[in-house]
Amino acid sequence: MSVFLPINTSYCLEQICESNFQKLLRLIPDLSDIKEAAVGLAASQTTLYLEVIEETPYTKTVELSHCFSNNTNELMAPAVIIRVYLDARLAEVLSDHARARVARVFPDPRKSRDIMNYKWRLNYFLQKWLDHCLGKSYQFSSKHPRLSDVTRIER
Repeated sequence: MSVFLPINTSYCLEQICESNFQKLLRLIPDLSDIKEAAVGLAASQTTLYLEVIEETPYTKTVELSHCFSNNTNELMAPAVIIRVYLDARLAEVLSDHARARVARVFPDPRKSRDIMNYKWRLNYFLQKWLDHCLGKSYQFSSKHPRLSDVTRIER
């Protein structure tokens, strides 16, 4: 996780969530049409898996992961849970395989500075990972086998 923290975390968090939304749509152009799952493939790279967890008229919550083995029952990482705000054009990380949801880490909402810094680190990681995935030219398709047999990491 990054140790870089901007001076105005709130403003920068909004900017990074906007940037992550744009990058996510470049990586997965048909994101709004995917109803259950999709697979991202790139030459000589590990497979990316996208699973839709929840969908409402204005949001879509997805899990994006790599599988570092030919056996999809093995470790899926970083297993990033992302809430995509379709109307606001933002993508915000809720958690990943190594870090719990904000409410679990900071049950006291009065710790707003700590909460903001935690959210910043999660979303900064997503930005760097999306840059990596875009650089590897992944192509996504929802026409691949269903991912229902994939063992998900407990959060």
